[in-house]
Amino acid sequence: MFKTAKDFFSKEQKEDIRQAVLNAELDTSGEIRIHIETSCKGDVLDRAAFIFDKMGMHKTEKRNGVLFYLAVKNRRFAVLGDKGINAVVPEDFWDELKNLLLNHFREERFTEGLIEGVDLVGTNLKKHFPYQTGDVNELSDEISFGE
Repeated sequence: MFKTAKDFFSKEQKEDIRQAVLNAELDTSGEIRIHIETSCKGDVLDRAAFIFDKMGMHKTEKRNGVLFYLAVKNRRFAVLGDKGINAVVPEDFWDELKNLLLNHFREERFTEGLIEGVDLVGTNLKKHFPYQTGDVNELSDEISFGE
């Protein structure tokens, strides 16, 4: 049993998730972050929006950052995309992504869900924001943790 967000995933699972982020960002200027907290008091979308802002995800050049936020004790999550990606993905994209994650999370497959979700986001980022010469990795690929 885990005590804090940092203990929720094994070292190998954390590396698999980080590698999924690296792979998803390989051919795109888009940015993906994963933030995991032990619990979330209040509205999960409000908390995710706060973390999105705190991490500076709204400061990417093309406003194409995506945050996967999990509060593991509460079993709550949110995925937020900046206005650049919101403007180009299909209308049902975020609902499709939420359902994909929910199906995995209900069966305790958190690592698999995150990896598949990151892959789906990466595919859309590559489609709408392909890598251009000179693109730089604007945000860390490491999983971040909160309380």
